[in-house]
Amino acid sequence: MPDATSLAAVRLSIELALATTAILLVLGTPLAWWLARGGAGRLGWLRTPVRTLVAMPLVLPPSVLGFYLLVALGPSGPVGRATQALGWGTLAFSFTGLLIGSLVYSLPFVVQPLVNAFEALGRRPLEAAATLRASPLDAFWHVALPLARPGYLTGAVMGFAHTLGEFGVVLMIGGNIPGQTRVISVQIYDHVEALEYAQAHWLAGGMLAFSFVVLLALHLTQARKVPA
Repeated sequence: MPDATSLAAVRLSIELALATTAILLVLGTPLAWWLARGGAGRLGWLRTPVRTLVAMPLVLPPSVLGFYLLVALGPSGPVGRATQALGWGTLAFSFTGLLIGSLVYSLPFVVQPLVNAFEALGRRPLEAAATLRASPLDAFWHVALPLARPGYLTGAVMGFAHTLGEFGVVLMIGGNIPGQTRVISVQIYDHVEALEYAQAHWLAGGMLAFSFVVLLALHLTQARKVPA
C-alpha cells in the first residue's frame, strides 16, 4: 500500500493539476480566440510568432524549460528580484513556482484544442447571431462557447493529465520537498532510487491506469459526437 509520503505526493499533484487546468482554461480562452479568429488587423502579424511560442513546450526538453524558469524565478532572475523587492521572497522551490512552471509547460495542451474548436466554428454561427442583434460578447458567450465545448473538454483532460505526469520541469523548478513540491513523478523516482519497487509499482501502476481511463473516456466521448 502507498505510504504517507506517497499519498501526500498524490494529493499535491492533484491540487497542482486542478489549479493549472482551471487557470489555463480561463487565460487560454482569450488567447485561443485571438489566435483562431483575430483577423488581419494591426496585430495580426503577431499571431504566427505567438503560436510558435505557445507550441514551444511541445518540442523543448523539459529540463531546458525548467532551467530557464528556475533562472527567471531564482534570486538573481528578473522575476525573482521583483518578488523579493515586493517582500514575497523567491518563487523557486515553492508550490507557486511549481504552478508557474506547470502553466508554461501545459499551455499548448489546453490552448491548442481551444484554437481548433474556435477555428471549426466557421463564420455562419456568429453571423447569424449578429443578424439577431447579438453583441460580439453575447455571441461569444451564447454561441461560440457552447459550440466549442468539445475543445474545452479535450483541453481540460489533456491539461490535467499532462500536469499530473510531468517530471522534468517540476523537479527543476520545485526540487524535492516532501509535502510542498514533491509530486507523484518525483516520488516514483525517489522510490526507484531507493530500490523500493513495491511502492513505485503502486504509484506507477495508478498513473498507468489513470492515463488509460482518461484517454479512453475522451476517445469514447469524441466518437459519440461524430455523425454516423
